[in-house]
Amino acid sequence: MHGATEAILLVGGKGTRLRPVTVHTPKPMVPAAGVPFLTHQLARARAAGIEHIVLATSYLAEVFEPHFGDGSSLGLHLEYVTEDEPLGTGGAIRNVAPLLRSDPSDPVLIFNGDILTGLDIPALVATHESSSADVSLHLTQVEDPRAYGLVPTDSTGRVTAFLEKPQTPEEIVTDQINAGAYVFRRSVIDTIPTGRPVSVERETFPDLLASGAHLQGMVDSTYWLDLGTPQAFVRGSADLVLGRAPSPAVPGRCGDRLVLPTARVAPDAKLTGGTVVGEGATVGAGARIEGSTILSGAVIEPGATITDSLVGADSVIGARTILAGAVIGDGARVGADNELRAGARVWCNAVLPDACVRFSSDQ
Repeated sequence: MHGATEAILLVGGKGTRLRPVTVHTPKPMVPAAGVPFLTHQLARARAAGIEHIVLATSYLAEVFEPHFGDGSSLGLHLEYVTEDEPLGTGGAIRNVAPLLRSDPSDPVLIFNGDILTGLDIPALVATHESSSADVSLHLTQVEDPRAYGLVPTDSTGRVTAFLEKPQTPEEIVTDQINAGAYVFRRSVIDTIPTGRPVSVERETFPDLLASGAHLQGMVDSTYWLDLGTPQAFVRGSADLVLGRAPSPAVPGRCGDRLVLPTARVAPDAKLTGGTVVGEGATVGAGARIEGSTILSGAVIEPGATITDSLVGADSVIGARTILAGAVIGDGARVGADNELRAGARVWCNAVLPDACVRFSSDQ
């Protein structure tokens, strides 16, 4: 009963959804609130008493170790395991088991690299230990659970079923979903099959439940966001700056904006809503930027208006151009007087001439 001191961080999979527009800065290393997103994950784990973390990677694994090294700069000991072929969540957990140091009865924290959360990690571990569970799951409540698998629990918090995405109102028996963080008894990890893909959601957890294992749920309704899309990533970065999503790794005080040291912002430019302006970026006179991420070296020319958008490294947004819910790839050039609205994507290094795209009506 001494708490968890090591963890597995699952990285990969859904990160590919940002790749087409940010190939020079792959998603796991795209700055969120000024630092690579995984820095927030690792810093929160360390603040919760975790000392040893194994990164289980299958996508762009080569970018992690050169940046994070052995983890000593974060007060951690990091190790890395790369899958030759994707193994799924369960297979990835089993694949790194040889590097774990815990005794069979010890708790091991497992968390997902695509989730930004305010989860109380010590509380999840304490719930696991006090309930003597085999596996404990962080559950969160959502307004519309139709896009998720449901996890009902009894009055004690014990998981009673894992249900596929509901198709009818009658099938929505709970608003609780799997939030992507777990505590496993170390010995349970060794029961996961080796050498093939395994899904914890569709195979490991249902099989454990069917065998009579104790799976405990802890509902924690603090901040939770799946960062699998560019829009969610931008929202998460803004929420980190605003202080809505807690992280000890935000480089500076929480507030309406975060301007990194070598960025240049015109005195009359207005930055709000958790906007981040990266190293070496330039924001011109009269620009209005709200809830957006401007990556390193980007240039925002005078009078541009940018809302809830991601502007890639070394790209240029022309004067008076409007972006709303857009994603601009690294090195792209969007000319003056364009208008790109929700869902617009501009490929890396693409060039849009002046006044060539308009989304608003003629009225």
